[in-house]
Amino acid sequence: MALKKYKPITAGTRWRIGNAYAEITSDTPEKSLLEKVKVTAGRNVQGRRTSRNMGGGHKKMYRTIDFKRDKKGIPATVATIEYDPNRTAFIALLNYSDGEKRYILAPQGIQVGGTVISGDEVAPEIGHALQLKNMPLGTMVHNIEMQPGQGGKMARSAGSSAQLSNKETKYAVLKMPSGELRKVLINCYATVGVVSNSDHSLQSMGKAGRNRWRGIRPRTRGVAMNLVDHPMGGGEGKASGGQPRSRNGQYSRGLKTRTRGKGSDKLIIQRKNGKKLAK
Repeated sequence: MALKKYKPITAGTRWRIGNAYAEITSDTPEKSLLEKVKVTAGRNVQGRRTSRNMGGGHKKMYRTIDFKRDKKGIPATVATIEYDPNRTAFIALLNYSDGEKRYILAPQGIQVGGTVISGDEVAPEIGHALQLKNMPLGTMVHNIEMQPGQGGKMARSAGSSAQLSNKETKYAVLKMPSGELRKVLINCYATVGVVSNSDHSLQSMGKAGRNRWRGIRPRTRGVAMNLVDHPMGGGEGKASGGQPRSRNGQYSRGLKTRTRGKGSDKLIIQRKNGKKLAK
C-alpha cells in the first residue's frame, strides 16, 4: 500500500496524508451484494441518544462480506479489489466458477485474475481458506473463526493477522495481533495472509471536516468542561483534571474491565501484557 502526501494548497491539505489507493481496481460495487445502512446518529429505538459524538456523514451502502468462506472446493477468480466505506480493509470481489459472486476481505498481495479456494485439502496460499490443522506452523492468518462454522471473528481490520505458533490434539495456539497467546479449536477455518491496507493507521485527516464526512462529530475534552458535566472538569485555569476517567467515572488506566471467571479464560495462555494466566 502507498500513502499520498498532499501539497499545502489549502489549510485542509496542509497536514493531510491520504491513501493513494494503488491497489484499487474498480470504484463500482457489485449491486447484488449491496444493502442499505440506516444511520442512527447514536440514537436507540426510542430516539434517545445513547452514544455521543455521532451523526451526519456521507450516505453509504453496506457490502455483504463472506466471512464464513463456506463455498468449499469451488475455485473463484478475483475480479476486482475495491474500497469499502464500512471497514478499514479493502475487499475483493470473487467470481466463482458456478456463477456466484461474493466479497471477501482482500489479503495483502492478492492480485486481480488470481484464483482462491476454500476447503479441507487446499494449499495454504494467500487468500485460501482452510482449517488450522491443515496449515504449517508459522502461517500468518486472518478472518479466524472462534467456533467451527460461525464465520471469521478475529483479525479482520486493516493490516492485522495472527500467527499459528503451535498445534495440539484439540486446539491450535495463535499469537494474536495484541500479542496475546490464545487457543482456538483446531478445526476452525481461517484465511491465509495478512489483511490489506496495512498503512491505514498512518493516515492523517488533515481537517475536522473529513471526520464529519465519516459521521464523527466533535468531541469535547473532559478537562475543558464544568465540574457538573464531567469528573475531570472544573478548577481554576488549566487544571489537569486528576486521574483520567470517563464521563461516568470509570477509570481509563489500570482498571480491569474483563469479567472475572469468564469461560474463555481457559483458552488464553498469555495475556497481551505478558502475564500468564493461572491454570
